[in-house]
Amino acid sequence: MTERQLSIVMPAYNEGDKIYENIKKVYSAVSVFCDSFEIIVVNDGSEDNTAEEVKKAAREISGVRLVSYKNNRGKGGAIKAGVKRAEGQYIAFLDADLDLPPEQLRDYMRLLEEDRADVVIGSKMHKDSKIDYPFIRKVISVGYYLMLKLLFHLNVKDTQTGIKIFKAEALKPVIDLIRTDGFAYDIEILIAVNSRHYRIMEMPVQLVFTRENGMGRIHLKDIWKAFRDTWKIFWRARIRKIYR
Repeated sequence: MTERQLSIVMPAYNEGDKIYENIKKVYSAVSVFCDSFEIIVVNDGSEDNTAEEVKKAAREISGVRLVSYKNNRGKGGAIKAGVKRAEGQYIAFLDADLDLPPEQLRDYMRLLEEDRADVVIGSKMHKDSKIDYPFIRKVISVGYYLMLKLLFHLNVKDTQTGIKIFKAEALKPVIDLIRTDGFAYDIEILIAVNSRHYRIMEMPVQLVFTRENGMGRIHLKDIWKAFRDTWKIFWRARIRKIYR
């Protein structure tokens, strides 16, 4: 395999009980297909020992980097902080709980290398996806997809799945334009790169939901905030046209 430059950004909030082992799993999986990569774990104001566990992994594994700050900024804020420090030619997002196995990045990256896409995103709605996912989350996903289709006419079915990979040249120039810190950050990033005519491709995912309840860390207030943030993104994209 030829040498490649990949940055994997992993936002983490109170993941101290599993982040050390999950970093090792990511390293083991990615080292099979990529010779040169870094794992950037963003400690998003955790109240547990997440930062200490990441430092422990960094002492043992080359290429593990910790980005840490005191106050919780939300997943979007963590992603933004990680992207700003990423040095790779390609930049991937990966959820720290590993509900989405990192091995999937191999095929995603291949599409970028073959120049068939500039952005590749995982989609739970892809016909070949294999998912073990609570019914309530499926309902929310479909409802949000319909809303986005109506507002933005974006030709993707699922913007919210936590595994994505970008060419750095597509992502880096827009990251400072992203204002959303919550769960709607995905759609703002995709709208921004789409506005600049970069090619977005969806790929199937394997997903096994491991959180203790059907909603995981998403609560009603998060859904309401995502709804409000989406309308703000619509204003910035369609009225102010700031992403072009």
